[in-house]
Amino acid sequence: MSPLLSRRGFALGSAAFAGLALAACAPAGLRDRRHGLGYGPMRADPAGLLDLPEGFSYRIVSRFGDRMDDGFVVPDRADGMGAFRLDSRRMALVRNHELRPSHQPDGPFRSADTSGLRGYDAADGRPLPGGTTTIVYDYRAHRVEAQYLSLAGTIRNCAGGTTPWASWLTCEEDLTRAGSGGASRDHGWVFEVPAAARGLADPVPLTAMGRFNHEAAAVDPRTGIVYLTEDRQDGLFYRFVPEQSGRLQRGGRLQALAFAEADRPADSRNATGVALPLRQWQAVRWVDVDEVESPEDDLRVRGHARGAVLFARGEGIHFAGGDLYFCCTSGGAAGFGQVMRYRPSRLEGRSDERGAPGRLQIFVESTDPTTLNYCDNLTLAPTGDLILCEDQGSAPVRNHLRGVTPAGAVYPLALLHEPTELAGACFSPDGAVLFVNLYHPARTLAITGPWASVGSAPGP
Repeated sequence: MSPLLSRRGFALGSAAFAGLALAACAPAGLRDRRHGLGYGPMRADPAGLLDLPEGFSYRIVSRFGDRMDDGFVVPDRADGMGAFRLDSRRMALVRNHELRPSHQPDGPFRSADTSGLRGYDAADGRPLPGGTTTIVYDYRAHRVEAQYLSLAGTIRNCAGGTTPWASWLTCEEDLTRAGSGGASRDHGWVFEVPAAARGLADPVPLTAMGRFNHEAAAVDPRTGIVYLTEDRQDGLFYRFVPEQSGRLQRGGRLQALAFAEADRPADSRNATGVALPLRQWQAVRWVDVDEVESPEDDLRVRGHARGAVLFARGEGIHFAGGDLYFCCTSGGAAGFGQVMRYRPSRLEGRSDERGAPGRLQIFVESTDPTTLNYCDNLTLAPTGDLILCEDQGSAPVRNHLRGVTPAGAVYPLALLHEPTELAGACFSPDGAVLFVNLYHPARTLAITGPWASVGSAPGP
C-alpha cells in the first residue's frame, strides 16, 4: 500500500479528490536505524484470540453477519484491505471478501432485495457474493461511523492495493469463464473502488491490466505505474504502465519482470538449480505481454517463454521508501516463503530505462517455519519495520503477525489462536491503530499500542 500522499508530492488526477489524501499504512519509509528487535514478548490474551506484546490491545470493530447501513450484512472471508484518510479524524477501510458463487449464503445479501443492484455478475437474479465492503471509522474516537457494500458481483476478491488518487484496486483471484461455475461473465480482473464514495462502485473490469490469478497491487506514486503479483506456483511479477497516470481505465502496457543478464536462470524460487543469493541485487528488464485478456489462462506461460522470472505464489505487495516489497508465500529452498524487494529504475517505464535498470533482490528467505511461514499480506509500521501476515494452514498450526527489521531480521509480533489466516494489515493515518482481518469467520480488528516505540532486545 502506498505511503502518505503528502509525503510523495503526487498530484491528484481529479479535483474531486483534493480533500481525500491517501493514508499510508505508515507515515514513514523504511530507513536505516539501530533499535531493539520488536515490541517485546507476547502476553497471553485472556479471551484466547490474539496474543500481543505488553501495552497493546485490540477491539473487534466489524464481524461477519453484522447489519450494515445499507441493509446488507458483513460478508465472510475478509482478506486484503486498504486504509484512506477522509478528514482529520475519519478514515475509510475498503475490505475484500474472497467469496465464490457457492458462498452465496455467506455473502452480503441473505434475504435482502437486490433488484436494481449494480453488480458485475449475477446468478439466479442475484449478484455473485464476492466484492468489497467499506468501513468509515473515527480513528480518534475509536468507533465505526458506517459500513456498507462498495463492490458486488465479483469472485474471490483476494488482495489489491491503494492508489495515490484515493481508490482501492481489488483483485480477483479467480479465472472462472462465462457459462461455468455459476458465472455469466469472464472473471480474473482488477476493479477500482473509490474510497470516499458511499454505496456501490461501477463494476468495470480493468481488462488492460490482464486476466490472471490476481493477488495484490501497488502503485509507485512517482510514476503512476501499477505493480501486480500473481498467486501461482509459477507466477510472474507484472507492471502496468498506464497511458495516463491515475486513469487506469484508459489502458496501458502490461509487462513482466525478467533478469537483464541472459545467462541468469529465469527463476527466483530457489527450489531447484542455481540459487538466487540472499540480498544480492540483480539488474532487471521488462518484457511485453500481449493478448492480456488471456482466455486460455496462459499469460504467465507466454511471459516466461519470453524470459520473465518465475515467482512462487506472489501475494501481498507494499511500496515503502522508494522500494516495493512483495511476498512469495511458498518460495525458497525450504518452501516457507520469501520477501522480495524491487527498486525501480530512475527511468522506470521510459524507453531508455535499460541505461539505469531496476533491481531485484531476495530480502528475506525463511528456512524455519517457526520463524516465518507462508507470508501473505504486508504493511509498514511507524518504526520502519515491515509487518507480515501469515497464512500457513489450519490447526494445529497457528498464524502470526511477524515483524521484519530493515536489516531483514524477523520477530514475532502477534499470535492468533484460531485456525484461520490474518490478512489486510494497514495503519490509520496517524500510525496509532493497526487494522487487520481475521479471514473466517470474518472479523476486523483495531490494534492499539505503542506502535512508534522500539523494543530493548539486541538488534540483528
